[in-house]
Amino acid sequence: MVKHIEISDSDLRIKIKNAEICFGGNQKLKIYGTLKCSSGKRMKRENRVFFSSEIDAKQNGFRPCGHCMKSEYQKWKNGLI
Repeated sequence: MVKHIEISDSDLRIKIKNAEICFGGNQKLKIYGTLKCSSGKRMKRENRVFFSSEIDAKQNGFRPCGHCMKSEYQKWKNGLI
C-alpha cells in the first residue's frame, strides 16, 4: 500500500505505467477500485492510497468499490450478509 501524500506525481505516473500500481483506494472508507473510477478521482489526496493488486487491497482490509467493481462488490456484499 502506497499513500498518495508520500509519493511524487512523477513517481506515481511511472509506477502506473510500469503496472506496479493497478488499484486505488480510500484510506478512511476502506474501499478500493480501478484507477479510472470517477468516485476515486473525486477523493481527497490525503485519503487516497494505491495498491499493486486486489489481493494487496484485501489484505489491508479494503472492500471493492460498488461503482467501478460491481460484480466484485456484490460478491463481497453477499459473503458478508
